[in-house]
Amino acid sequence: MQLTGVHFFGRACRGFTLTEMAVVFAIVALLMGGAMMTLSAQIEQRNQTETRRRLDAAVEALLGFAIVNRRLPCPATITGDEAINLPGTSATGGTCATNFNGFLPARTIGFQPVDSQGYGLDAWDNRIRYVVSSATPTGCTNPPATPPLMPFTSVLNLKANGVSCLPNDIDICASAAPPTSATSCNSSANRVVTAGTVVLIVFSTGKNGRMPVALQGPDELANTLGNQVFVSRLPGTTETGGGAYDDIMLWVPVGVLYSRLISAGVLP
Repeated sequence: MQLTGVHFFGRACRGFTLTEMAVVFAIVALLMGGAMMTLSAQIEQRNQTETRRRLDAAVEALLGFAIVNRRLPCPATITGDEAINLPGTSATGGTCATNFNGFLPARTIGFQPVDSQGYGLDAWDNRIRYVVSSATPTGCTNPPATPPLMPFTSVLNLKANGVSCLPNDIDICASAAPPTSATSCNSSANRVVTAGTVVLIVFSTGKNGRMPVALQGPDELANTLGNQVFVSRLPGTTETGGGAYDDIMLWVPVGVLYSRLISAGVLP
């Protein structure tokens, strides 16, 4: 009976077959793959949420700068400081080195986090972009002999023109597809906000912000061409014909800027 028992025990402890092991490995691989996909989705959602938070903070910092300095800052181009063309100064403001193809002047407005050169960063460590209106606006009280150029980045012009000035250059479209041009959406149906409304934009180029230009869609490329036309739409791949799009954009209507300046006693 003892020998029989040993024989039975030995047969009961046989190992897994190759087929059984393959099934086990397949199940483990599926479980790990699902976990990795879930983790990746969570990280992506966290980065999007954090980037929106940083853009909100950037807008508040820009408006705070306007209240303290009685003007909006210029975009940054070389370092994280605003780039003002001579004869403008950091105290008076004036003509910007660029208005549509610059970055958030993080050091100028006290924004964090920044990279080694002082540029403000999104959650993917891409530099946050900043756009500010520049063209001669409509409805200004500044005399014709003194053209109200750069009305929002100059202390003198902002005060002289008052709250009647409206921007007339920045256009935000739903798509870069025709009939969009370098100066306008050219169609009210393609315009996200009413013309003559937007005074500034801050935006992130998203997770794929550092990808080669050839791999980005036309809707994303429109935001980095350096002209006054921008695209803001829901993220996606190619469902609109505009290619992949994951930019995150915030803009400020001129009425919001004036409201903050009036509340702070800066205007009228």
